Amino acid sequence: MTEQPRTRRPGGRSARVAADVHQAVTSLISERGYGNFTVGDIAARAGVADSSIYRRWGSLETLLADVALTRLNAQSPMPDTGSLAGDLRSYAAQVAREITGPDGLALLHLVVALSGTGDQGLQARDEVLAERGRQLQSMLDRAVARGEPAPDALAVLDHVMAPMYIRVLFGLGSLTPEYVDGLVDRLLRPGPEA
Repeated sequence: MTEQPRTRRPGGRSARVAADVHQAVTSLISERGYGNFTVGDIAARAGVADSSIYRRWGSLETLLADVALTRLNAQSPMPDTGSLAGDLRSYAAQVAREITGPDGLALLHLVVALSGTGDQGLQARDEVLAERGRQLQSMLDRAVARGEPAPDALAVLDHVMAPMYIRVLFGLGSLTPEYVDGLVDRLLRPGPEA
């Protein structure tokens, strides 16, 4: 009888540990705010050793960036509705759901807080922002390839994303579908308001 080669299971213990650590970080940010917990607190909450966290991530800032990037990349695939207006409405609705979900505010606070944690924190924040920019750019490039005029990614951030982030961060109102669609409409409408 020949021995069958062992196949690795996707996930397994390593994936469970990462998920537990990520959830611990998100919970601690929600409960205490950034800067009010240590790697030891994360390890205790996740049920792992501190050394496991340091071995895998190296530093708290790297772990925090990984949490933010993982959540960002776990978002639904980039929409492809066949039009830029449809894509932007769908994408903005996804972002609105993401940032108003159970961990959304904590993750926004995390990305903001990374800016004040020195070079490693700035690098982590920049990685998160660059990923968001890549997502937007892929959608805008698709629109241009279809022959549609498209704003640049910074205009989308300024006119669609930033107002949603500000509303959530400062509790200035809900992100209703009408509000979110209105942001997209104002961006795409030619004239002085866009």
